[in-house]
Amino acid sequence: MKILRDPVHGPLPGLLFLLTAVTGVIDAVSLLALGRVFVANVTGTLVTLGLALAGTPGIVRETAVAALLAFVVGAHVGGRMIARFGGHRGRLLVRTTAVELVFVLAAIPVAVPLTASVTPETSLGAVVAAALLAFGMGIQNAAVRRLKVPDITTTVVTMAVTGLAADEHGGGRETLARRLLAVLMLLVGAALGAFLVLRVGTAWALGAGALMIAIVLAVAAFTSRTPQDWHAPR
Repeated sequence: MKILRDPVHGPLPGLLFLLTAVTGVIDAVSLLALGRVFVANVTGTLVTLGLALAGTPGIVRETAVAALLAFVVGAHVGGRMIARFGGHRGRLLVRTTAVELVFVLAAIPVAVPLTASVTPETSLGAVVAAALLAFGMGIQNAAVRRLKVPDITTTVVTMAVTGLAADEHGGGRETLARRLLAVLMLLVGAALGAFLVLRVGTAWALGAGALMIAIVLAVAAFTSRTPQDWHAPR
């Protein structure tokens, strides 16, 4: 339980683990149904954009550009929200996840006709869905960066894997468990998102991601009603 909730960060670790699974779901959707691009991982977005500019088959350049630009705008909006609500980590998470949830929900009807078997080179829907999702993920990344919970970035687990391999004993029992769980949640989220896209539909995958975000929002709102030590910025 200390991995999910601790005296310093309260329920934030558990909530950020759930947002890590959301990242896996959303990137599974974008890779399978939106033109082989990432919307949550900017490193992956830049790589796919480079491949698209080189004319690599199967990667939609317009979707990659839309995802990159929307992510940057979302991160900027997240920064503005941090400037206003950053003094209370609980309220910051409530505000940012509320906005993220709105954008993920807005992408669901757009994504209904998009499937893994559709080639979306000329699909305006794929571009719009990618932009909506990337905007939400930009806000999430900005907020998580401000929350400063160690080893849980929710979108990139490269450093977690590096720490597991490079640090002696993985950095200690709790750090080891936290890093392993972060990697596992991203993996599980991606598997769930891919399963839903391939077997049920893209909208269902986004619906699952939206449900997870709603859970984070509800818990963050409930635990922010009364003052607690973890609310203070770190």
